[in-house]
Amino acid sequence: MTSTRQTVRTHWVALRALLVFTAVLGLAYPLTITVIAQIGLPAQANGSLVRNADGDVVGSALMGQSFTDASGAPLPEWFQSRPSAAGDGYDGGASSGSNFGPENEDLIAAIEERKAAAAELEGVDENDVPADAVTASASGLDPHISPEYALLQVGRVADARGLDEADVRALVEDHIQAPDLGYLGAPTVNVLALNLALAEMGD
Repeated sequence: MTSTRQTVRTHWVALRALLVFTAVLGLAYPLTITVIAQIGLPAQANGSLVRNADGDVVGSALMGQSFTDASGAPLPEWFQSRPSAAGDGYDGGASSGSNFGPENEDLIAAIEERKAAAAELEGVDENDVPADAVTASASGLDPHISPEYALLQVGRVADARGLDEADVRALVEDHIQAPDLGYLGAPTVNVLALNLALAEMGD
């Protein structure tokens, strides 16, 4: 009898602990954090969405996207993002890098192919193509490119849009973001933000 009573008591204590922790950690905590985020950082809490001049959502400042046609060919009038190994490219449901080692034959072949394509697109020597133009990020979703890669594309974009090259170069320089806290990482350019500013520039 005593053993049965002890078992029931133990299970009742466990059930009460489960209910309390479910209420606190499963309901109260997420709700509190959600309210704080919506009040303090609403843009970030809702995905750092980016809107165009018409107010339409065109993407997120935290997620890259491709600027290509239906066949996957780069559109010359837009700045191009770096390659993506996430699904068919910038697939949020398949975030990953290729996970190939530096001596993997498939990776080496892909880099050589991308380098040749980028050099032809920009009209430069293959040795002038920066690394981020031919390699994917670890997540496959990086929305940034290096200032070097952005500036490499200035001539082609200006020519495709009939704009003054100096004006397009100035636009890129205005969109160079300093490293986080001034020293973490390297300077970057958000491709979506740059292309939105480019679209407004052409209006």
